[in-house]
Amino acid sequence: MSIFSSIKNAIFGTPAAAAPASAVAAPAAAAVASAPSAPVDVNAILTAAAASVDYPTNWKTSIVDLMKLCGLDSSLGNRKELAAELGFSGDMNDSASMNIWLHKQVMQGLADNGGHVPAELKG
Repeated sequence: MSIFSSIKNAIFGTPAAAAPASAVAAPAAAAVASAPSAPVDVNAILTAAAASVDYPTNWKTSIVDLMKLCGLDSSLGNRKELAAELGFSGDMNDSASMNIWLHKQVMQGLADNGGHVPAELKG
């Protein structure tokens, strides 16, 4: 499974037979189950997930924090893999620029796949 798919599934929910639940999967599954035809409120789901962890997060701007909330490995190697998957054409050794680009692309991808993402998070 692609890293973006893992992020999307952690937020939107997955079928019951899928991977183990993450910190975000339960609220996401409830949101999807209650209104499957309505857009998934990405902001609400991630805000609730951030409130449930015992460390500060900045998921609204940080791809690292976003991946952590989704229960994913946020290592540089995984972020480089995600960047390749999403078509990043910049310098992958410039992790700051790559991370900013990744966050915007992930937010846009979530919106493109049925998520309600506030405009300021899409770039």
